[in-house]
Amino acid sequence: MLSMNVVTGALELGFIYALVAMALFLSFRVLNIADMTTDGSFTLGCAVSAVLAVAGHPILGIPLAMLAGAAAGFITALLQTRLGVPSILAGIITNTGLYTVNLAVMGFSANVNMLKTDTIFSMFRNLLGGAAVYKLILAAAIAAVVCVLLILFLRTRLGLSIRATGDNPDMVRASSINTRVTVTIGLCAANAVTALSGAILAQYQKTADINLGTGMVIIGLASLIIGETIFGRGGIPLKVVGAVAGSVIYRFIIAV
Repeated sequence: MLSMNVVTGALELGFIYALVAMALFLSFRVLNIADMTTDGSFTLGCAVSAVLAVAGHPILGIPLAMLAGAAAGFITALLQTRLGVPSILAGIITNTGLYTVNLAVMGFSANVNMLKTDTIFSMFRNLLGGAAVYKLILAAAIAAVVCVLLILFLRTRLGLSIRATGDNPDMVRASSINTRVTVTIGLCAANAVTALSGAILAQYQKTADINLGTGMVIIGLASLIIGETIFGRGGIPLKVVGAVAGSVIYRFIIAV
């Protein structure tokens, strides 16, 4: 039998990594683009969040990490849409360049220690008066908010254009919609959510490491496949919820 601490830890990590699964759902499933920027964007989010938390701004570290992730997605989109670089190669180029960028953000150190630093989790614990499952509540709340926002976004006119671009770009161009814009916005949004996941993980475990993002694409895709296998291929809401559930189930498999 799994102990309560192991179960709680699996749930917490499941909700944090669910953000990566939702980001990959947007890039892989909706836009139909194999975005390999994920590993670097995740580490970038970790680095920005950790550095700002150490500087005394843990809350500010979250939106700035997302902004940095969106910038990484913009570079990948620029390489793909303007320079004609294939999507996989564009992601690899950006991901490779991000290694040096991440090191620079972390002060050219392989890791950042936050053991004596306030984080959004410690602040939330104080807000709740020391509740035992404060980390789980915060991680689940963030995942739920992003899940709802993603579903609502994909139902907007811009979201429908992004979905149409992934399904049939030729038809979208014929409808006078600029596919360069939709691809760019989609990749920026996906990498912003990936960086958000990294930012939250860094403050969750109070450390950031240059290799934290290694294998994020595999973890995210595994979560997506598990969710799709269990929930089937329904509408957008079911697919997004399936990505979250798949991430939680994946963490339980790792725990077992």
